[in-house]
Amino acid sequence: MPNSILYFPHGGGPMPLLGDRDHTHMVQFLQSITSEFEPPAAILVVSAHWEARRTTITSGSSPALFYDYYGFPDEAYKIQYPAPGDPALADLIFQLLQEHEFDARLDAERGFDHGLFVPLKIMYPDAHIPCVQLSLVQGLAAETHIRVGKALSALRQKNVLILGSGFSFHNMQAFMSRGGMQDSKNDAFQKWLIDTCTDLHLSEQERESRLVHWESAPFARYCHPREEHLLPLHVCYGIAGTAAKLVFYEEILGKKSCAFLW
Repeated sequence: MPNSILYFPHGGGPMPLLGDRDHTHMVQFLQSITSEFEPPAAILVVSAHWEARRTTITSGSSPALFYDYYGFPDEAYKIQYPAPGDPALADLIFQLLQEHEFDARLDAERGFDHGLFVPLKIMYPDAHIPCVQLSLVQGLAAETHIRVGKALSALRQKNVLILGSGFSFHNMQAFMSRGGMQDSKNDAFQKWLIDTCTDLHLSEQERESRLVHWESAPFARYCHPREEHLLPLHVCYGIAGTAAKLVFYEEILGKKSCAFLW
């Protein structure tokens, strides 16, 4: 049976771990969704918070944490998540990418950023499952990230949980200026994304084309002035190659956001 793939919102910095009320639905979702998975031998996280010139994989055996946020209380910089790395899985990912003509690179020094340790501290608080993190590719081309996913499709037959850690709405100005009113632009894009990812009547060629040309969706650039939080979805879709199931559609920081499971 193929392993599970999940694209989900990881929230605002460390706020999900600091008791922020606007993250209540998200935290509850992440706590419960693990019941949908077989216990994984390892976890691969594609994080919105790492961009590199070429596709890069963490390969250290004991990665440190990278507190890539600022302006939060001291406790946000004392969070611990001592999950081990998985050099063997990193090597496999490196080989798969090279076989598909990607100029990949292993990085034994980089630690885990908050796109990994914040959600995983909620999902698997014991930090006992080895983790590997995969970068986005600078330039942020949608087609490139679908191709990265396709190159890694063999991982579906491994006992590896694949997580696309992003946010289906990521307009920081809109987050900060929200006034408690319904945001029709946010709603329109989320509906388009849900239809694109879950509609069984779409062919996979149509689904892929829509994701490649996501900027044509309603209010796409309002929801994603910059697309780094959307592109983990493209990697997940490239690995899966099929329609997903909508497993989360709630407000975070006053804006609707969704999660998809394959």
